Amino acid sequence: MIEKAKTFLNESFAELKRVNWPTRKETMRLTMVVAVLSLAVSGLLGFFDMFFEYLLSKYII
Repeated sequence: MIEKAKTFLNESFAELKRVNWPTRKETMRLTMVVAVLSLAVSGLLGFFDMFFEYLLSKYII
């Protein structure tokens, strides 16, 4: 059991060394893309929410 755990850890560390990690610049750029897209989608959903709330209050209630 212990031998399997050692093998697993050794293989995991070897795999981590082969990972192509992004640079700081790439990470910052992609983080900004995610933040901007999140704000855009939340704004769009907020707009539709207010629009449908207006329609419901105007014509149904």
